[in-house]
Amino acid sequence: MKIDFTKYSDGLVPAIIQDNVTGKVLMLGFMNEEALEKTKKIGKVTFYSRSKQRLWTKGEESGNFLELRNIVADCDNDTLLIKADPVGPVCHTGADTCFDETNNSDILQTLGEIIKQRFDDRSGKSYTSGLFNQGINKVAQKVGEEAIELVIESKDDNKGLFLNEAADLLFHYMVLLQAKGFSLEDVKSVLIERHKK
Repeated sequence: MKIDFTKYSDGLVPAIIQDNVTGKVLMLGFMNEEALEKTKKIGKVTFYSRSKQRLWTKGEESGNFLELRNIVADCDNDTLLIKADPVGPVCHTGADTCFDETNNSDILQTLGEIIKQRFDDRSGKSYTSGLFNQGINKVAQKVGEEAIELVIESKDDNKGLFLNEAADLLFHYMVLLQAKGFSLEDVKSVLIERHKK
């Protein structure tokens, strides 16, 4: 792969970042030859920051790195497609991608944050705080109940009821994860590691 860094006057080429597992486009950055070589060397996507006028490894401050999986060039050798495994949100807004169509944080991330707030402050009268106050056995029991209800609805053809039960199960599963000190990001990391094998 021979990239033509001379095509643009600033010596930078566009680098499109794609989630290696889902295929979702995560962000666009720019690389010079040094940034590309550093990306290959350290295994973390590194750009050239035009605003900072220096190399910048994504996640160097936030810890939300982009773990390199593959690099390919386009047919003109002047644009890069980089497949990576994101470690945490990619966008500075907290969204999984900078191309979030709603321009808001991902609903699962938002829900996770609310669940964590209910876990940290259990003085409120919310349903979630009440579940946490009843202890891990009650939380786990609710996950079991919701799973059974989803299985029952899956045997019928009522799309609305099925999707509502699926949402209930996912919500209670996230509550259980929080009760155990984890989040969906932790589960996602396990899936990414499995995908690498």
